[in-house]
Amino acid sequence: MKALFTKDTVRRGVAAHSAIGLICCALLYLICVTGTAIVLYEEWQRFEQPDAPEMQAVTPSAIDTAIANVAASETGREPTTHLFVHMPTDALPRTTITTDTQAVHVDGKGAIVVPEENAWAEFLLALHYRLNLPAVWGMTLVGLFGAMIVALAVSGIVAHPRIFRDAFRLRARRRDDVATLDWHNRLAVWTLPFALAMALTGAMIGLFYISGSSLAQTAYDGDGDAALAPVFGAEPEADDTPAPLPRVAPVLRYMAREYPAVRVSYLILHDPGTRGQHIQVVGEHDRRLIFGEYYAFAADGTFRGTIGLADGTIGQQFAASIYNLHFGNYGGLPVKIAYILFGIALSAVVATGTFIWLDKQARKGRPRPVIRAGWWGVTIGMPVAIATTLVARLIWGNEAPFVAIFWIATLAITAAAMHRSRRAGARGTASATPGFAP
Repeated sequence: MKALFTKDTVRRGVAAHSAIGLICCALLYLICVTGTAIVLYEEWQRFEQPDAPEMQAVTPSAIDTAIANVAASETGREPTTHLFVHMPTDALPRTTITTDTQAVHVDGKGAIVVPEENAWAEFLLALHYRLNLPAVWGMTLVGLFGAMIVALAVSGIVAHPRIFRDAFRLRARRRDDVATLDWHNRLAVWTLPFALAMALTGAMIGLFYISGSSLAQTAYDGDGDAALAPVFGAEPEADDTPAPLPRVAPVLRYMAREYPAVRVSYLILHDPGTRGQHIQVVGEHDRRLIFGEYYAFAADGTFRGTIGLADGTIGQQFAASIYNLHFGNYGGLPVKIAYILFGIALSAVVATGTFIWLDKQARKGRPRPVIRAGWWGVTIGMPVAIATTLVARLIWGNEAPFVAIFWIATLAITAAAMHRSRRAGARGTASATPGFAP
């Protein structure tokens, strides 16, 4: 039987796989580790602020009261352009109101209780989403890394024609680099569908942001809402003339009456306190991958229709499904546990890939002990640094400098590992040289 790939194709596949992996291994590993941790985003928020009031549901009248209380607390501030009400959900049973200047938790009667304090969870999300870089640069880079994971997966298959045939061949007891290679290949095969799904959706999220920003600048005079209108609907005409805040209770009662199977997750007031204000409801659909459907209402509570994320074009439904598919926000805790296990496995694939390259270099007579030590520092240092930021949150509170702590801890651990390797190498050289003691 004729081979599927020629030796030259395999050789080129190996070279491409190694080159891509070495270029982005550290950041790829960081994206995988943080992506695994951020699956528990809602759970981290509850852990981070256990004193926030929780409830399974909240009455429409209490939401009206809460909005009025938050609006009153912002007297004298710059008017907010959007007011978001997070309704209680299974994953996060809290009612939280966010404006342009603040975020607060409210109780079941609509009273403001405490400010929202989940800076650590937001730091972790930003680290995964954009590597704590400015949004345009960070999300573009992460999107490109998603594309690189796809390239790594494809080149890895080309480089190892027997990878699927040997899917259950694991020589884990070997004490040499064969065990590392087997773990890398087996985990790569077992996580391949997950890795491709995460890579493709991650690339889409990151590149969608930059493409949307570019489209807004070039075709819509910087209007991002207009650029996204084909997917998420167009914004009504703005009118900044002051007006009383709308009552949202009739809107919520309408949703409960007309869409009883839809669970409201968010309520959004656009341009609140103006004549151009209008209301959007985000409703979750059971057994659907979409994050929700937008239900549009006028300020007087008149229903204007849906955007089409649940029953519109295939493109709209697909775009609305990317976020949940990427972060595992569907299926409850069992899906989250599966995502965590696959995320750990994918992190191990990235980590072992670099060790395999180092083993190959050693067999060629080019050992790189300092680089190997540095990579050990990266693989251990990044999870330790994330844990360190969490400890800082518990000790210093919401204002802890998470970004600085993470990068300083990671670099310190990596540098210490490399320094120790250099010292060990120097001692070895000295002991082998006449006239020098170990």
